[in-house]
Amino acid sequence: MGDDGYFDEGVAARYDESAADMFDAGVVEPVVDLLAELAGSGRALELGIGTGRIALPLAQRGVPVHGIELSNAMAARLRAKQAGEDVGVTIGDFATATVDGTFSVAYLVFNTILNLTTQAAQVACFCNVAAHLEPGGCFVIEVGVPGLRELPPGETYHVFHMSENRWGIDEYDVANQGLTSHHFEIVDGRLERFSVPFRYAWPSELDLMAELAGMKLRDRWSGWKQEPFTSESRKHVSVWEKRS
Repeated sequence: MGDDGYFDEGVAARYDESAADMFDAGVVEPVVDLLAELAGSGRALELGIGTGRIALPLAQRGVPVHGIELSNAMAARLRAKQAGEDVGVTIGDFATATVDGTFSVAYLVFNTILNLTTQAAQVACFCNVAAHLEPGGCFVIEVGVPGLRELPPGETYHVFHMSENRWGIDEYDVANQGLTSHHFEIVDGRLERFSVPFRYAWPSELDLMAELAGMKLRDRWSGWKQEPFTSESRKHVSVWEKRS
């Protein structure tokens, strides 16, 4: 693994295409609506800004956005887009990298919190965010609920996507709260594999991390349209507020 982590030039070059469904306006607009509301007249900090899927439309709403991104290759794709140069990017690990000034809202979308593969790193991320937020500012995370209920007894693999040219398989290490996501795709007639390790966390564990960082749970939904969070929810959008 190089300096860009798992999102090197080869991955960055195909990222927008491989995640095309996540760039659909119907997916992006509810995210931007909520973040713009939480930002108000303040600034927004995106952790793992990637190629700007959320940051660019949020900036178009008039919200000043700054991002932290480990991958130079992903950040270069952001800068190359229209208005991409207007979004500031700090290259570094979002668990520890610092940015000047304070923010009304910070956010992590699309399971990105799980890219931090130890509990210590995830706790450090919450503390880092709290240090960047104004009193009363909010930290928003979109992340899946661990899918252990979908595993038959004794099995460690779960197929989460299957199509003619692409397959996705999650491999669980339950004892260590580990999850490796394997992606197989036919590209130019060749089968390519891309595997990324994660550390999954339950909502209650994330709440405790927030408490340790001086934040409290404000809202939790099962999606960006603020649908109720239930025992059957496959993901959650959680909002923690920094205490005054």
